[in-house]
Amino acid sequence: MASYNKLTDIFSIQSQLDCALEDSTTQQEKENLVQQYLYKIDEKEDLIIPDFEDGLEWLNTDRPLSLRKELSGKVVVLDFFTYCCINCMHLLPDLHHLEQSYSIEDGLVVVGVHSAKFPNEKILQNIRSAVLRYDITHPVVNDSDARLWQELEVSCWPTLVLLGPRGNLLFSLVGEGHRERLFLFTAAALKHYREQGLLKDHGVGIRLYRDSLPPSILSFPGKIAMDPSSKRLAIADTGHHRILVVSSTGQVLHSVGGPSSGRRDGNLSEAQFSSPQGVFIKGDTVYVADTENHLVRKINLSEGKVSTLAGTGVQGTDKEGGALGPQQPISSPWDVTLGNTGGDILWIAMAGTHQIWALFLEDGKLPKGSDSKKGTCVCFAGSGNEENRNNSYPHKAGLAQPSGLALAPTEPWKCLFIADSESSTIRSLSLKDGAVKHVVGGERDPMNLFAFGDVDGKGIDAKLQHPLGVSWNEDSSLLYVADSYNHKIKEVDPNTKQCRLLAGTGEAGNGIGPGFLESSFNEPGGLCVGEGGKLLYVADTNNHHIKVLDLETKTVSLFPIVGKPEVDSILTTATSNTPAVKKLPKLPKSAPVLTMPSITVSSGQSVTLLLKLALPTGTKLTEEAPSFWSLSAEGNEWLLEGRAVTGNIGDLSEPISIISSIPATPASPDPTLRLDAWVYYCLSKGGACMMKAVSFRQPLLIGSTSQEGSVAVTLKHAF
Repeated sequence: MASYNKLTDIFSIQSQLDCALEDSTTQQEKENLVQQYLYKIDEKEDLIIPDFEDGLEWLNTDRPLSLRKELSGKVVVLDFFTYCCINCMHLLPDLHHLEQSYSIEDGLVVVGVHSAKFPNEKILQNIRSAVLRYDITHPVVNDSDARLWQELEVSCWPTLVLLGPRGNLLFSLVGEGHRERLFLFTAAALKHYREQGLLKDHGVGIRLYRDSLPPSILSFPGKIAMDPSSKRLAIADTGHHRILVVSSTGQVLHSVGGPSSGRRDGNLSEAQFSSPQGVFIKGDTVYVADTENHLVRKINLSEGKVSTLAGTGVQGTDKEGGALGPQQPISSPWDVTLGNTGGDILWIAMAGTHQIWALFLEDGKLPKGSDSKKGTCVCFAGSGNEENRNNSYPHKAGLAQPSGLALAPTEPWKCLFIADSESSTIRSLSLKDGAVKHVVGGERDPMNLFAFGDVDGKGIDAKLQHPLGVSWNEDSSLLYVADSYNHKIKEVDPNTKQCRLLAGTGEAGNGIGPGFLESSFNEPGGLCVGEGGKLLYVADTNNHHIKVLDLETKTVSLFPIVGKPEVDSILTTATSNTPAVKKLPKLPKSAPVLTMPSITVSSGQSVTLLLKLALPTGTKLTEEAPSFWSLSAEGNEWLLEGRAVTGNIGDLSEPISIISSIPATPASPDPTLRLDAWVYYCLSKGGACMMKAVSFRQPLLIGSTSQEGSVAVTLKHAF
């Protein structure tokens, strides 16, 4: 059996390098030290590590990779990560920038080695969702049994291991915050082995999974919130880097940000976010945890503006705070909620530093704290140590990646409930005295963050698996929990500390059954109570849906998202002779495009399009999400004569008649009419709802002589 090396074999020599780098003062001195290190380590017999096991599952490649074959001749960065870990996520921007600086042809390959913490993270489909959610574009291997982790004696997430072109150990970097060293080590290794002629420029068969996916209305929605007065919902459409504000029937009223990530304040049409998670809506104001920008943002719908309330746009390490919001660095805010302790305060679940922070929207004071001025952003609870430690003094308590907040504003509660994901617990934070207390999940040892499971029970006997969301029902005094990695919704009575299953099968799925227990979810990340405590809206993250739980009838339905109002109209400008056509919504890639045989018409005639659509058996149109059609002319807008050509679809029992007239002086002899239809329908007996679309192309041949009358053509499609 071959003898392989492990990380401890380079610790002593690398520690000497690390100390020397700390004492160096110039970049050239640092580069010389690393070059000397590489020469020294090359003098040793190659420190070879074992190859990836046969049979492992790979993502973003067209075949499994081997250190001895495909990766031979490359400098390889192994990123040991698990997708629940916020510290691992903090490394991704560094790795992304590294990959932009050095290509595979330059000799660099980054490989994510996924070594799961939670059982749910061992499943390939769940890792695939995380790879999409975090926009990971390098190869990822599912080392579900952590075999390579164990053989190299990796000790924590995240750990980076740099290899030479023979699969030989060069460096290791433990934890986050080593961007400078990562770039220094990588550049030096590429230069060192390029000069020796050991680098190769071959490809490794990258094939991104995301390129094979159809578009969806939502992409990994994180959190959802409702304004009780207006009944409007705010949805963090995380994968599309935008915030949607929708009516109670799902009509999109505002879409802010997207489709790509960015960082920009200003008008709603130009604002940008980066993987926003938490949202809170009150009146015309939406507060946003702009997670990967490390910002807290404010959307003012009445003014049409987006502004930054807290954060500098760079990940912070400060664990105390106290500066005014835009000058205060913060780290991966994951949720926000509005509360009051004598002044309006925006509470922030600061996942990146394992704390709860407060942003003062007016002058105020925290329990056991000093007075703070409006705009101040300060830590309220959590030492910054990743622990499951409860304490009557908020700064001595330890949290572990808090990811969800729910305010219980009245007595006897008057607290924040916290979904503390990495400790798999639900905690409470008193707004009267700052005490952090256990509610359900976890265990008594504050250092044990592996006390997870799926068990109904009381207090410490109940077990959860990486819960991400909580929502408080003021009417029933019950707390609802998105038990994300168990794919369930749980119900907690904080008075008795009893935790029990509310909905979900426990298996990842997207089924809508006759009841709560027959319906399935896939890593639900957020939820909110609506309609006076009668409905529970769930952001079913990996299914890219919002689902609605009717707490009275115990049924589950799909919440339809209907496009913005302006997609339903074609607008013209009075100052131009050419109609200005507003951009239509993009058709799903799955929508059939049907090109009809050409028909001959003459100037002065009209074309009557008879649209006949048929739904699948056992389904009906969704009343709350009106279906619609829209007519365009593909570059020949003169055919529409500046009129709005659009309409709703409310009845499919008869053909829909759509008429377009041919002007007396046609601008071209062979235009094409395009008729697109979007149809929203549900099962007749309730349950699953869906959206389908179809596009017809009707070419016209316009004769030279003028005639009267109409030419009719039937456009038929069955979904």
